[in-house]
Amino acid sequence: MTDHIRGVWCATLTPLQPTGAVDNARLAAHARRLFAAGVDGIALFGTTGEGQSFSLEERRAGLDALLAAGISPERVVAGTGCAAITETIELTRHAVRAGCIGALVLPPFFFKGLSDEGVYASYARLIDQVADRRLRLYLYHIPQVTSVPIRHDVVAQLMASYPGAIAGIKDSGGDFEHTRKLLARFPDLAIFVGHEPHLPMALAAGGAGTICGIANLYPRLMRRLHDQSRGGHYRDELKLIEALLAQLERYPLFAAFKALLAELSEDPGWEALREPLVSLDATARRDWIAAVRQTGIVAERDGA
Repeated sequence: MTDHIRGVWCATLTPLQPTGAVDNARLAAHARRLFAAGVDGIALFGTTGEGQSFSLEERRAGLDALLAAGISPERVVAGTGCAAITETIELTRHAVRAGCIGALVLPPFFFKGLSDEGVYASYARLIDQVADRRLRLYLYHIPQVTSVPIRHDVVAQLMASYPGAIAGIKDSGGDFEHTRKLLARFPDLAIFVGHEPHLPMALAAGGAGTICGIANLYPRLMRRLHDQSRGGHYRDELKLIEALLAQLERYPLFAAFKALLAELSEDPGWEALREPLVSLDATARRDWIAAVRQTGIVAERDGA
């Protein structure tokens, strides 16, 4: 097991069966398509994957089914953060024993105004209770959702207390100045951005790559943005992604992503979301798809 992941990782959407259960077969097929298109790995049951809408058992069973379908655990980072620390421990322990390359873990997110001591204590208990040298944690900083930031001093304290356990950080705050400071202070960690347009700057500053949602829809575009950033020839790809995100601001993110994936894959089964999230109505869906086409992004086809 390597200590760091790098490159383009997809924060995977979670397909549902008509009953509302996770559609494991469709999820495995999606992962295979992503890998064929150049994606390095997937983050399972994160924010984009509606992770908090699924039970501990659903998330555990979903990972097991994915691995049973032949997806390598070394290409899976499991989202294991829960409101209850005991469930976070259970899911993380399961991911480690399954051989996943890492666990992406939110800070405790229900109670607001937490002290740094509380955030540290939560991660420390997780590491202590999992008690497995194979554990590689990717701290998940997304304060606009959790209202609980993971401050730099907490990261430093965890690294000092648990050498080797903290592998990296997913910085989904959308503030590149914060990302830049992380990269400067923690050069030994794999720092990923969640906001796709920040990828070229992050790579230039020593970042590991991206764990992002757009890779569900346009994996080859994200692969090109990553690879061409190395040589500075990424402007066309960046403009397309920025145009897509500008249109996306008018729609609920998860519903818009699933509607677009359904359109691109010609598979209406992707439309469904787990309550409390709901699909776009017919008018909004039509307008959203039309807006995407106006950006000039070309639909990607398998094998293209």
